[in-house]
Order: sequence, then structure tokens, then C-alpha cells
Amino acid sequence: MGGALALREDYDAAGLRALARTTRHAGQARRLLALAAIYDGASRGDAARLAGTDRQIVRDWVVRFNAEGPDGVRDHHGGGVVPRLTPAMLEALMRRIEDGPIAAVHGVVRWRQADLGQWLYEEFGVSLSRSR
Repeated sequence: MGGALALREDYDAAGLRALARTTRHAGQARRLLALAAIYDGASRGDAARLAGTDRQIVRDWVVRFNAEGPDGVRDHHGGGVVPRLTPAMLEALMRRIEDGPIAAVHGVVRWRQADLGQWLYEEFGVSLSRSR
């Protein structure tokens, strides 16, 4: 079994505690305080108990902290689902809705969701299903 990963030397416990006080991200503050405890000489197990997690997670935090500094221990979210419609497609759809249908041409007096979905598919090749 190997030794513990060393923390980077350009930070110290007091500096991490100061950063933890100023951050607006609770998860980052909790991680920084656990790393500050390690700088003070606490074991990884003690730091994990302090942070309410296990030693493997603390090790992952150390790796991220060593690579990216304090920003490395912020929450990294995926950013969500990429929209299927581009801004240009949305603009065209809004124009289509505002112009409204012509009863003699389109066979309807108002747009239905199915009509607009079919138009999007024919015009842009984008297939959308109804959200429930």
C-alpha cells in the first residue's frame, strides 16, 4: 500500500480556511476545510469524517486540488441537456406562429402542436416529441 498523496505546497491550512470563508459554494467550502485539516496534520480518515464522506472521496479531492487549485474542488455539473433548437430555429418558429396559418393553404385555422412539430421536421430535420 502506497503513501498518501502530498498536497501542493503553494497553499496552507490558514489560506484554505480563508478561501472557505469567502466562497459562495457550500460544497467547495466543506472540501477546502477538509483539505485544511490535512495541512494541519489530520489523517485522511479524520478529514473524511470531518467532511462527512469516505477516504476515497477525499483522495479524489486531493487529486483535483493538486491539479487545479481551489477551483478544482468546486462542484462540476454537466450543464444540462443541449437544446435541440438553435436560436435561428426558434426565431423561425416564432415567426411561423405569429404569422399564423392560412386556412385555405394549411387546412387549419390555428396551429396545433403536431402541425408545428411536423413543420420543424420538414424545415430543419428536427424531431421533437410532446412534453408531458
